[in-house]
Amino acid sequence: MSEPLLEVADLRVAFGSEAGRVDAVSGLGFTVGRGETVAIVGESGSGKSASALAIMGLLPESALVTGSARLNGRELIGVDDDDLSEIRGNEIAMIFQDPLSSLTPVFTVGAQIVEALQVHRSMGKAAARARAVELLDAVGIPDPHVRANSYPHQLSGGQRQRVMIAMAIANEPDLIIADEPTTALDVTVAAQVLTLLATLQHETDAGLVLITHDFGVVARLADDVVVMHGGRAVEHAPVEEVFDHPQDPYTVRLLDAVPRIDGPMRGLDTLPSSVAEHSTTGSPVLSVTDLTKTFAVTSRFLRRRTGEVQAVKGVSFDVEAGQTLAIVGESGSGKSTTLHEIMGFSQPPGVVRLTGVDPSTLRGRAARALRKQISIVFQDPAGALDPRMTARDVVAEPLRVAGRPRDEAYARVAELFEQVGLDSEYGQRFPRAFSGGQRQRLAIARALATEPAVIALDEPLSALDVSIQADILDLLMQVQADTGVAYLLVAHDLAVVRRIAHRVAVMKSGEIVEMGTVADIFERPEHPYTRSLIAAVPPLDPRRARVEVGT
Repeated sequence: MSEPLLEVADLRVAFGSEAGRVDAVSGLGFTVGRGETVAIVGESGSGKSASALAIMGLLPESALVTGSARLNGRELIGVDDDDLSEIRGNEIAMIFQDPLSSLTPVFTVGAQIVEALQVHRSMGKAAARARAVELLDAVGIPDPHVRANSYPHQLSGGQRQRVMIAMAIANEPDLIIADEPTTALDVTVAAQVLTLLATLQHETDAGLVLITHDFGVVARLADDVVVMHGGRAVEHAPVEEVFDHPQDPYTVRLLDAVPRIDGPMRGLDTLPSSVAEHSTTGSPVLSVTDLTKTFAVTSRFLRRRTGEVQAVKGVSFDVEAGQTLAIVGESGSGKSTTLHEIMGFSQPPGVVRLTGVDPSTLRGRAARALRKQISIVFQDPAGALDPRMTARDVVAEPLRVAGRPRDEAYARVAELFEQVGLDSEYGQRFPRAFSGGQRQRLAIARALATEPAVIALDEPLSALDVSIQADILDLLMQVQADTGVAYLLVAHDLAVVRRIAHRVAVMKSGEIVEMGTVADIFERPEHPYTRSLIAAVPPLDPRRARVEVGT
């Protein structure tokens, strides 16, 4: 057998804290061969990203790193940063999770690729520029000559991730480390990025270390899998063995928690009998008719309006009590704009009706009273909760705004804490003291405080680990069964939509191109765009998934 490209042995990473030493990685070991993909999976805090940053030499100086990581037989741990700088971007490259924060906003993407080339190669600016355009073309950026002059904010999320891949492969590295490369991407864009990575790896024979919590990505790309928990590797095996016969209970729990595109789905027959009767005989709790939204396009240089973009084009739907309507589609399809227009009460008369009432006809106290009938849970609970307020006050805030006395509001908060599975003793803690899943439970409790008829859910699970996603998903469905609240869900994870939704609306370019029950959409999709969205979801089967990417 040939020598491994990367050999990691007894890797340990520790950080200092007020509570003492924290061991983030404890004795990790694995190897990567040329052309091989090793996936490191685990939940937040498992140590997977710390391991990757330790190999790259990108951890802060305060971190204590020991053990060994040898690339082509050359030790990386403990090497001087100047020497590592010659290796990084040349022999080893990294693709980060968030390309927008990883790319320099004040330089064009072409200039940044040129810099990556000239740092490690003796190339003139013209030759490096030509090579940068070639790389943009190779990763599928349309009009690469034009896009090379674009700034990162002028590109879509998928295009920015392609630019990051172009920079990573610019100097034909032997090893690429990809840290959650598709987490922030739509399902079709994620599928394109994964296919691109597999194709480039096949052409260059580079090794790939894939850091992820998405088992669909693992099934599509990985040869071997390392499962991390609490800083340790609890399982290490070929990808087929991990999926077919997981050995560690933690791996079993992770796989069981992953929502499946071919898993169970909800239907209208899952509604409680009292809610089902209301939903078929009464008026919808939310009715939207011909909703539109147009944004003005202005020129910074001409200082005047130069055009407009119609983000939402005549969208109509109803949501019944106790039902979940999911709106799905790629970024830019108009789904989030639709949700925000409904929440803003800003549409003309006759467009939105909430519990049978037109918000545009109300002012003052009447408008505030109607607003209690709709609330929202955002994608990022950490950013949605006031860090200066205790958990109890965060949940009580909408009640206090509605005029409820403090004692009465706090009594309601205690009920809500119990309903969402939080200990009432946690009420005096601040949001930073809660885990991501607990913060989302707080956000759900706050959304339930005024007993709304409708809760808007804006990607409520995408920032959470898979096991926490499963817990929150179960909580949302139980709350709906108990209260009859309606959900308007915006999501890009179709497996989650299949599990929680009763009906699905598919949006493309500001329009609903298909709408129906969850069974209709997933089992009998009619529109080509709907079929393409469903086909882009990687199956949790390495044999089927790898065939799809041609590897």
